Amino acid sequence: MASDPTIAQVTMTLAAFAATGATPRPSGETLEQQTTRIISGIDAQLRDPSLATQDAWELVWLALSEANANMAFLVRSTNGSNEFAVVARGTDADWTDILEDLDVGTVVPFPQSGSPTTIKVSKGAMDAFQRVINARSIASPSPNATLAQALSVALKAAPASPQPTVYLTGHSLGGCIASMLAPYLQAQTWPKQPKFAVMTYAAPTAGVQSFVDYFDSVPWVIDERQNNAYDLVPHAWADLDTTAGWYPSPGPQATEEVKLLIDTIAKRTNGNVYVQPGSLCLMNTGYTSFAEKLVNKTTQDFLGQVAHQHANSTYLELVGAPDTPSGPVVTALNPTFGAAGDRVIINGTGFRQDSMVDFGQFACTDRTVDLSGNKITAQVPAGSGVVHVRVTNTLGTSPAIAMSQFAYGGPAPVVVSSVSPVSGKVGTPVTINGSGFAQGATVHFKDKATDSVKFVSTNQIIATAPGLLDVQQTVNITVTVGKGTSPTSPDDEFTYTGR
Repeated sequence: MASDPTIAQVTMTLAAFAATGATPRPSGETLEQQTTRIISGIDAQLRDPSLATQDAWELVWLALSEANANMAFLVRSTNGSNEFAVVARGTDADWTDILEDLDVGTVVPFPQSGSPTTIKVSKGAMDAFQRVINARSIASPSPNATLAQALSVALKAAPASPQPTVYLTGHSLGGCIASMLAPYLQAQTWPKQPKFAVMTYAAPTAGVQSFVDYFDSVPWVIDERQNNAYDLVPHAWADLDTTAGWYPSPGPQATEEVKLLIDTIAKRTNGNVYVQPGSLCLMNTGYTSFAEKLVNKTTQDFLGQVAHQHANSTYLELVGAPDTPSGPVVTALNPTFGAAGDRVIINGTGFRQDSMVDFGQFACTDRTVDLSGNKITAQVPAGSGVVHVRVTNTLGTSPAIAMSQFAYGGPAPVVVSSVSPVSGKVGTPVTINGSGFAQGATVHFKDKATDSVKFVSTNQIIATAPGLLDVQQTVNITVTVGKGTSPTSPDDEFTYTGR
């Protein structure tokens, strides 16, 4: 970065680091193996001078709780500012999973807060908090230590001047946990008493009014919750129902299915009234930052836009920080079916020499990573069924997507990757790209089969948009070959513009 980064840019970058290695290797790995992989990935990013952290921080402690439930880490500055940051891991997973993980139907006391009176938080938030404070590191740099123990040792070794500052930060669920870690740590006695600052991003709230009253009474140096105005997750659980009216032009608007889903999840509070703590700082209030390909009035586009608005990369953009390095992504396989012992070319991005390959739960032991970082040649391990081929390295694991499927014994999985044009009238010829296509394939626009299908190759078909009762709607295009039908996604959407 050209100038000194802001504290928002630094803390959001640290919060994004917490997503490193969040998904265990599909074929399995021990907690120690995953912890070691996460530490390697975070260390590499901390040393990157092009990021907002500017190679001015070092890892002090990191712990992953049992079953990969929660993770937190502690870093300290190396530039003489005498600053520390406690970072809790959030998630970029499906937003319904994020919210359902937080058991908000029950509130419980939060005695670790330091409040002289009883304050209450959701049971789900309390469970996550306890997993973090009880977790012990199982690898260097601070083996067999809890967060409080590691911070105490670090503060004892810190200079007396300037006064140490400890930042509590996290994105999504990590921000929720950070808002509980802050009063817990602030209430304790330290070798050198630090100042405490809280900077959360996209955090659902942890507690009810009693929690907020106490939190807001603590003299924080900084107390901010940075939220994207069009991120659904921070509206949990104070006013989740307001999000059913999203999104403004150009969309997407919530479908009836989405509205029902939001209403159902909002009722999980069981009558408990949740309140957000801290000073709200809203970004993207004009809805100028959005995923341009996810604006149709479909459930898929709405959920996709929610994921985009909530993503670490979007928050880094909104605070003006460089994006963190991307983990591996698989974009295509060749071939997409075969048997154990066959060779498969895996195309994608972010492949490194340390990349490991899994066919579903089956580990690949013979693979060669091209120096370009965009190709891996892998020998198919023993396995069965239709599986996702995924690549894992120190930054993370590639997502399971339709184009990463491999079928043991065949036939090739049928997948639609894109359509062109994406809109038009009845009778418009539409080029459909993907894989697994064959002569005799049938093509449906929503539930209506077209009678004009031209097979071009196993990767391309041209079909004519058939007439529908409603020719002012967005529909999914699916291809069926034999008994296999392509899964739907925003990539196969076609919008009718009339007859």
